[in-house]
Amino acid sequence: MKYMLLIYMDENALSETEREHCYVESAQVAQDLHTQGQFVASAPLHPVATATSVRVREGKSLVTDGPFAETREQLGGFFLINAQDLDEAIAIAARIPGARAGTVEIRPVLEIARLPAY
Repeated sequence: MKYMLLIYMDENALSETEREHCYVESAQVAQDLHTQGQFVASAPLHPVATATSVRVREGKSLVTDGPFAETREQLGGFFLINAQDLDEAIAIAARIPGARAGTVEIRPVLEIARLPAY
């Protein structure tokens, strides 16, 4: 089963040096998962200030700068993985460096027929 691991943290929680170390450590986790056939995708995101939100209401698009909601922690990146079950996904999420400074939300991916494979 595929799981999306969403990494949330305060964008200012890490110094630039700590952030670079986090990227190196995250890349190693991704390499380990790839070796085990569990890696699908992973990427950090640019700061929330670069976000754009789109809402369509009554057939009209409303485009605004920034995220949809104000929160203390922002979505900072993700891992998309293959895991046998939730317990295995939890074990993988605990290895992600962002879990130490923020939160990793685990969501099973709903697989829908006729979507392109990834």
